Amino acid sequence: MRITAVEEYGLRCLLTLAGKGTSGQMSISEIAEKEGLSIPYASKLLGILRRAGLVVAARGRTGGFSIARDPKEIGLYEILTALGGPLIDPNHCQKYSGQLDECVHFANCSVHDILGGLAGFVQDFLSKTTLQDLLAGNTSRRLFIPEKDLVVLNKAALSAELTEAPTTPEPGA
Repeated sequence: MRITAVEEYGLRCLLTLAGKGTSGQMSISEIAEKEGLSIPYASKLLGILRRAGLVVAARGRTGGFSIARDPKEIGLYEILTALGGPLIDPNHCQKYSGQLDECVHFANCSVHDILGGLAGFVQDFLSKTTLQDLLAGNTSRRLFIPEKDLVVLNKAALSAELTEAPTTPEPGA
């Protein structure tokens, strides 16, 4: 998984707005200055976030942008997919089919299973991490699986691992 500039800077703009709360507003120029971005680029990012329902815009002299919902209700997965699309391209197998229309391994593909499992793992982690977590500095939250190597071959195995694993390290660990 790669984080693009759009995802990075879009997330930073949203964090800046989230710091103002749902009732606080900032202009595009204020956001651009605070994040070290050009006004047109900040405008592009805020447009994407507005269309995704993550920010709202008010017109007029006293207008500006504000976060659309409480930061506790907005997961990082929602933000990153709004800014950059799905974590794993749904057309992955068609893109890498060689000279054929369909990959020769399409019916029984362990690579597809691994990528799907990884995408599910990342989606779960990012969905459980909110803007509020970032604002509060709760960035040490990690999936902790003591004394286990995580090997996931399909969605059922991934689900079982996530259900059995504690989501935070035990004290003193």
